[in-house]
Amino acid sequence: MDPLFFRGGDIGKLAVCGTVNDIATCGARPLFLSAAFVIEEGFRIQKLERILRSMKEASEEADVAVVTADTKVVERGACDGLFINTSGVGVVPLGVDISSCRARPGDAVLVSGPIGEHGVAIISEREGISFETEVRSDCAPLGKMVSEILAAGLRPHAMRDPTRGGLATTLNEIASASNVEIELEEELLPVTDAVRNACDLLGFDPLYVANEGKLVAFVPGSEVDRTLEVMKASKYGRSATRIGRVTSAGKASVFMRTRIGGRRFVDMLVGEQFPRIC
Repeated sequence: MDPLFFRGGDIGKLAVCGTVNDIATCGARPLFLSAAFVIEEGFRIQKLERILRSMKEASEEADVAVVTADTKVVERGACDGLFINTSGVGVVPLGVDISSCRARPGDAVLVSGPIGEHGVAIISEREGISFETEVRSDCAPLGKMVSEILAAGLRPHAMRDPTRGGLATTLNEIASASNVEIELEEELLPVTDAVRNACDLLGFDPLYVANEGKLVAFVPGSEVDRTLEVMKASKYGRSATRIGRVTSAGKASVFMRTRIGGRRFVDMLVGEQFPRIC
């Protein structure tokens, strides 16, 4: 990954949070992680120590234990400084059934905060682009937020963390798995001015920019207000909001109702907007 360090985190924090969030959005409580390191010959030990400290802090915040690890050193030029692979194990509580194939007509689509921050932070760091307002990655562990939602007796039908391909790709994947139509409302999409301006400058659409600390949840209409209340009480969900709804079943598609009242098709991301960032 390039860069290894960025505003809001580094490759170590990203490795922990990415796996924790994948487990949590299945409705499971993350418990244990493994970590494997591929290190390029000549990589500075001070950088490695900094990354390991970051992993320790992230795993402690997420309340998970790194229980096993492996290291391999490869010759100079064989990798881009450092690669980290993590895998995790969690436990799904009894009675919890959260899956991308369970979205239903009438579900509200919620997101835990502004989108596109991680991707913009990475590309600005990589390309040396500065903006009037600094954009920081949203990289964060979401396990506690999910646990609080479930502890409140709420039962989302589907949850995901919209990483590569951004919110649009994640919603299309859920629409396809559940065979439903999803309608977004453009005026409800949470995008900060800094991210919007950066995307306008770079020619990106915030809907397709990666996130590493956001949660998308499909919840029954009767649970919307309570779920938002719980999300907003969480450290990483203070800007949670509703962005759309599931309108019908039988056809997998995602549409957006625009600010001027039109309706446009929102497709999956084809290819990559820029090289891998998570």
